[in-house]
Amino acid sequence: MGNKGPPKPPRTPKTPQDPQIPPPPPGAGPEALCPLPTWRPVVAMATPHAAASVQHGALPGNGPALRPPPISARGRRERAFIGRRRRSRDRKSALAGRCEASRWSERPAGFSGDFWGFWGVPKGFGVPSLPPLSAAPEAAPPPPARSAMAQARGVNSLRFNQDQSCFCVAMDSGVRIFNVEPLMEKGHLDAEQVGSVGLVEMLHRSNLLAIVGGGSHPKFPDASVLIWDDAREGKDKLVLEFSFPKPVLAVRMRHDRLVVALQSRLYVFSFPHRPTKLFEFDTRDNPKGIVDLCPSLERALLVFPGHKCGSLQLVDLGAAQPGSSSAPVAISAHQSEVGCAALSAPGSLLASASRRGTLIRLFCTQSRARLLELRRGTDPATLYCLAFSPDCSFLCAASDKGTGHIFALRDTRLNRRSALARVGKVGPVLGPYVESQWSLASFTVPAEAPGVCAFGRAGRSPSSVIAVCVDGTFHKYVFSPDGNCNREAFDVFLDICDDDDF
Repeated sequence: MGNKGPPKPPRTPKTPQDPQIPPPPPGAGPEALCPLPTWRPVVAMATPHAAASVQHGALPGNGPALRPPPISARGRRERAFIGRRRRSRDRKSALAGRCEASRWSERPAGFSGDFWGFWGVPKGFGVPSLPPLSAAPEAAPPPPARSAMAQARGVNSLRFNQDQSCFCVAMDSGVRIFNVEPLMEKGHLDAEQVGSVGLVEMLHRSNLLAIVGGGSHPKFPDASVLIWDDAREGKDKLVLEFSFPKPVLAVRMRHDRLVVALQSRLYVFSFPHRPTKLFEFDTRDNPKGIVDLCPSLERALLVFPGHKCGSLQLVDLGAAQPGSSSAPVAISAHQSEVGCAALSAPGSLLASASRRGTLIRLFCTQSRARLLELRRGTDPATLYCLAFSPDCSFLCAASDKGTGHIFALRDTRLNRRSALARVGKVGPVLGPYVESQWSLASFTVPAEAPGVCAFGRAGRSPSSVIAVCVDGTFHKYVFSPDGNCNREAFDVFLDICDDDDF
């Protein structure tokens, strides 16, 4: 045998080389490698229109020959609709089964599709005049913990509009707006337009939206409120910006006012005609941004936490003079901190609950007298929302116990009472418990998914209540005066495609 020499080393597979990034030109800053988005100054607001319009799929181009024609918006919607429906079958069945099981775990108690414009918005807009900020904006506090379902679907907050005919969803992927009856998507703003959104408020059924940045990849700061005019021509639809020294926790709008709640301060602006600051109120520490604004044209009432523990402040913005030091009316509502508050649509009633969530108290806004004391339960709970029916006949409350409660306000004999109430006087210890009124009917929603509630359209029989949750589920229940409450509709609204351009 011949000498074959030393053994050859094993061959190693060749790996592709990383792409070579050309170095930046001499003297260039870090933006040469990673260009940052630029912020253009906000221009004066245009006149709002009766209907909003977004051109879905429109791409800015330098000429038709530079890129192939894009897929039509309807084609993309059809593809998305088929994919979403396939993925939602198992999810809907699982959610429906869980809700049905939780429903029987407790013993039961016994418009058209067009997108209207709002007629009341006056013409003419201007740049808001805000007080000068003496200090730089403070760092935002850590965002509140979201449930696993909310994180999976990317939902940050939910809000019904003023007449409860629509609800808007602030998401990591932008903003989506849905009609309630019938349930359908009326429009959306994607993340390229607004980034991830933490809060969104809709002005009736008009083209004006108030947006606050938040979520996983915000495009706008959480210490600013931006007004989006969807009827404005062109790409730049941000027409107003209100900046504040601390993160914004809540925004409320009506046809002539804009209210912004911070952790310990409240700002009131005229809106949308020549926005200017009218009032500024100091509040007790308000980490949940508790505030409500009456949408009635006759009474411009505003409610927010007072300086004392368990108190609420009530202000009539129509009677107060701008710039004056008008003292709000204080109402001693609870012994512990206020957890939730809501005004009725006409502004005649005020409902509030403490952070314990066991009692709900009803007050007259004119006399400030306590009218009713309603009991949600005996175990402490966090109330997500309080909602009045359009005719103020019923009140709905939803909590983290996975249960919603419906109370009768006009005919209180429909509410249930403790069996001890027939005994008579039972002493000072059990007296408040016995005198409380329990809910007329109750319904179930996912306990781990916070949500908001609203009542169906007035004048329909039987009455209905609607619950929308951050896990993307839509629940509609019908109830009768004898306490029967049955689910009439269930859907996953995040899997519904838009029916038309917004």
